[in-house]
Amino acid sequence: MFSASKASFRLSRAAISTAAQRMAMSTLNETAKQQPRTPRLRILKRIIYGTALGTISYTGWLMYRNRNPVEQQPFDPSKKTMVLLGTGWGSTTILKNLDTENFNVVVVSPRNYFLFTPLLPSCTVGTIENRSIMEPVRLLMRHKNREVKFYEAECTDIDAEKKELVLERRKNSESQTEKITINYDYLVVGVGGTVNTFGTPGVEENACFLKEMGDARKIRRRLIDCVEQASFDHISEAERDRLLHMVVVGGGPTGIEYAGELHDFLEDDLAQWYPGLADRVRITLVEALPNVLPAFDKKLIDYTQSTFSDNKITILTRTMVKEVKDKSFIVQNPDGTRSEIPYGLLVWATGIKSQPVVNKIREQFSAAQTNGRGLLVDEYMRVKGAKDVWALGDCALSGYAPLAQVAAQQGKWLSRNLNKLSKKHAEDPDADMFALIEKSRPFKYSSQGSLAYIGSEKAIADLPFFNRNITAGGIATFWFWKSAYLSELFSLRNSTLVASDWVKRYFFGRDISRE
Repeated sequence: MFSASKASFRLSRAAISTAAQRMAMSTLNETAKQQPRTPRLRILKRIIYGTALGTISYTGWLMYRNRNPVEQQPFDPSKKTMVLLGTGWGSTTILKNLDTENFNVVVVSPRNYFLFTPLLPSCTVGTIENRSIMEPVRLLMRHKNREVKFYEAECTDIDAEKKELVLERRKNSESQTEKITINYDYLVVGVGGTVNTFGTPGVEENACFLKEMGDARKIRRRLIDCVEQASFDHISEAERDRLLHMVVVGGGPTGIEYAGELHDFLEDDLAQWYPGLADRVRITLVEALPNVLPAFDKKLIDYTQSTFSDNKITILTRTMVKEVKDKSFIVQNPDGTRSEIPYGLLVWATGIKSQPVVNKIREQFSAAQTNGRGLLVDEYMRVKGAKDVWALGDCALSGYAPLAQVAAQQGKWLSRNLNKLSKKHAEDPDADMFALIEKSRPFKYSSQGSLAYIGSEKAIADLPFFNRNITAGGIATFWFWKSAYLSELFSLRNSTLVASDWVKRYFFGRDISRE
């Protein structure tokens, strides 16, 4: 028995020794496998740390530069004066890229900021704060090499022969105005357009527009007013239903995005703070064409209509608004009959028409300006029939759709060519810049695609890819929509504010207080 136990003990020792050897070999193998990875991990860490440090340093430099503008050169009487009318996409892009070393630049606009209009619907319900998408023009002006003058006024008339502009500025009160006259050598018209009511009675008096920041504030106030008034006990049920009926006229991207933002406000916030009213709120979108979003792919149109149906947003296509009253509006149905529909809030988000100053310019060159929708321009953005006058953006009829990206590309093209021509003009003062621009390549628009938010954290995208288009819709597209707009914002300041607004809304919800 003792011999058997001893043999068993020896076998156990042998087994343990073998197992130990195997474990040692396994550890050596693992160590051998890990050794080549160690330098790679170190390199990866260095890349990550270097990228983070570079990003922080660059961001800090941008912040410092923004707060500490350079000392500017004064106006030079020997230089030509270029006047930019407007602070929209086209004019502001020119101001940002124009080399003021060779021009005396004057900016004229009734507003002293640039407005990032694609996110304007988000401001109507408090998803984004108003000032987050407003970029003061003077921040751009103070970072130019030469002093840039700004007049907060509206251009009301032009004398093309004398090269004079008549400006109307507000004095101490809104009712008091004063007219002044300034001269120009070159004029760039980028005043955009105004809302087109198509002559529909009652629209100006009773509807809300969605074109400027003041419109967004008005919509937000009226929306909260409707909900608060509907919370009173003494009103009738019919009156309560009227107050809680929100109507959007126009099935383009602006109308679609506002309807989507309104639905999110209803689901995320009103449902919590007005639980007795949220289920009674109705959203109706009215479109005169056979379908919404006519510029988008058919698949995206169907996806949008399906999403709206799921969100209980009523879409009335082939329906024309004939009159807007104080508490109701009249529509012509697809069968030709007319109906009167009560509403609490009506937002008019249809097409645009030309500004009054554009009509004044057209009158100066009536022989060449034969289209009442805007200023006819050639492929070099020159106003037909005029001398030393360019036009771009929504006020220019260039053969392209009135889109923000069109105006921005026109602004980049024109500023780039003006910079080149100004250097030639400096060498030869007698050179005609207006004629020399013909030696440049004509402007050609390159579509970057179309995006639209449709509510419920879903978006649609119609993007060009070589010779075909890529269409997408859903939650992933929503995050692409967010990242695209963050990258398109005019400054780091705007991008930071918008991103913080989105984070703030996620944690704390939207502000439902009335201003």
